[in-house]
Parts: sequence; C-alpha cells; structure tokens
Amino acid sequence: MDSSGVLFLLLSVILVIALSYILDHLWVAVTPFWTLYLLIRFPGVVLHESAHIIGCLVSGARIRRVVWFSRDGGSVTYSSPFLPYIGDVVISTAPIFVLPFALSVITWLFGTYLGCSFPAFKAILGSPDILTALGTSVFSIFSDNLAARFNGWFLLYLYLTLSIVLSIAPSRQDMKNAAAGTILLLFAGFLLAASGIPMVVSFLDDLVRLLGYGFALALIYGLVALTVSLPVLAWYAFRSRS
Repeated sequence: MDSSGVLFLLLSVILVIALSYILDHLWVAVTPFWTLYLLIRFPGVVLHESAHIIGCLVSGARIRRVVWFSRDGGSVTYSSPFLPYIGDVVISTAPIFVLPFALSVITWLFGTYLGCSFPAFKAILGSPDILTALGTSVFSIFSDNLAARFNGWFLLYLYLTLSIVLSIAPSRQDMKNAAAGTILLLFAGFLLAASGIPMVVSFLDDLVRLLGYGFALALIYGLVALTVSLPVLAWYAFRSRS
C-alpha cells in the first residue's frame, strides 16, 4: 500500500471536516435571523440524518426515533448495532461518506438535465499540487455558469451544495461514539497492510483509491461552499474589527 496515498487521504478527510466545521460556525455567527440559518441548513440536516439511518440499516441497529429537523438540528436514536464498535463507526461516520456521494449525484443531475457546466473532476490525491488543481476546478465551475453563460439553476445548486457541506462534519456525539471503533479499524488496517498478503494489500489499495476519489470530490464541493461564503467571511471580519 502506498503510504503517500494514505497520507493524502487522511489529509483530505481532515480538510473536508475542517471546512464543514469552519463554514458552519461562520454562518451561525453572521446570519442575522435564526430562521434564515435553519433554512440554509435544512437540506443538509435531512441528508445527514438519512445517512445515519443508512448506517443503522447496514450495521443491524434498530432505529428507535428519528428527528429529521428541529431548532437544534436532527437526531437518530438507535439500539446497539449487530457488530459492536465497528457498527458505531459505520453509523457515526456515515454522513462523511454519504453526503459527498449525494453531492456527486446532485452535480450529475444539474449537469445532465439543468444545463450547468462542470469540469471533469479528478482525484488528484498523492500529489502536493492537489489544492491548486482543485482550486482551478472551482474557478471553472463559477466562471462557466455565472460569467461565460449565466444559468439560474446554478444558484439552486450553490444553495444545496452549501447546505450539504455545512452538514458533513460529525457531531461531538458522533465522534465520541466512533472513537474506539475507528482506532480499532485503523489498527486492523495497518496489520493487514503489513501482512504482505497480495489479495489483502490489493483490496486495501483499491479501498484507499476509492475513498480518495470521494474525498477529492468532497474537497471540491467544500471549496465551492467556501467561495460562496467569502462575502460572509469578509462581513464577519469587518464586523469583528468594528
């Protein structure tokens, strides 16, 4: 297994989660009306809780109660999963994987049926030029849909992207639930990689490559959301100085 691929995968995960946390706290701080903030978050929170439900179904946990959306966000209450520790990891981290996939589907729908233009996204993990390449892709998205040819549907795409990116990061309770299982899985992964068994190593390489592609796309969507938030960030900085 290529250690650089694993390193850039971990870097991508950290950047995606950090972007989600930072942007969420920024919008909380600057949104003048709480109702407006809830409106911005609504699609993302519903998808976030849907991802937890998918995690419950996959891990064999029984769903006891679902709050799709409330003033404090959503929640899913469930019984102990069939597989201890590992099941908790699946349920708690499901939004990190499901929401970027949902963004991929939305991007495909807007590009195929609503006339939005998107560059060919590539997973550039394993290269120090990743952020430059992703930044170029984000610039192309905005210039193609707003400057070269204005597409009103693209504004809806930006709203959905922002809402979902704000909801990718796991909550504190999610991280607490997944902590022990995540450490266990990482330890098992390193042991399997060190085993030298060709079939196992090949499987782990394919898994890292697949996850790397998903998080490269998530980084693109995160950077799109960051670009949308730049005026808000500038206003926040101006207000802080006043």
